[in-house]
Amino acid sequence: MPPVEFPAGGGPTNVGAKQIPPLLGDGHGHYRIHMLGNSGSGKTTTGAALAKILDVPLIAIDALALDPGWVILPRSVFHTRLRAALDAAPNGWVVDGKNTYSGAEMAFAEATDLIWLDPPLYVYFPRVVLRTFLRLLHLAPPCSPGCYERPSRVFSRNSILWACLSIHWRVRRLNAAHMVLFGIENGKSTAGRRMRRFTGWGSDVKAWLGEVAAMVRAKK
Repeated sequence: MPPVEFPAGGGPTNVGAKQIPPLLGDGHGHYRIHMLGNSGSGKTTTGAALAKILDVPLIAIDALALDPGWVILPRSVFHTRLRAALDAAPNGWVVDGKNTYSGAEMAFAEATDLIWLDPPLYVYFPRVVLRTFLRLLHLAPPCSPGCYERPSRVFSRNSILWACLSIHWRVRRLNAAHMVLFGIENGKSTAGRRMRRFTGWGSDVKAWLGEVAAMVRAKK
């Protein structure tokens, strides 16, 4: 599949005579945000910063989908955990996790805003490598409680490094298809436009977070 280019959709955007704010929300001051992207793309860091700005909980998909020892939970268990986490945050939430997880579709469907972090592979893969080895040395927290990196895992096909490389294009194709439908500027689903895409080294994300913070301050 040839690469498809989309507008980054960062901060306030003019569509016709209407300016779109950095986050849409539900119109009542509540924001439900699903962070999308491959492992290492910056979802956790950006999601944590966004959750702090909005004063809402950060819900990590990995922590809900995995038990200690890298035990992948049945879909029904994960589904129940995610449902409970979303319901426990009626004033809004930020969900950090790939929408390739079976059962995570509910967060995608209920989000007021979809944020796709799509830096080039050569930008974020070195971060994944560094983070993985820091976790291996216990110098960084695991992706989920009790899921520690071990040499036998890091250098196998179960490694996050292999997963990152093997699903990069699949995740990108999936989110590109969503962008065609839900892109904030020109998605085909006129009523469902709520998805932004960020590329590059991260300066666009930093600027957008600043715009979100300014929006929140202005509403107080």
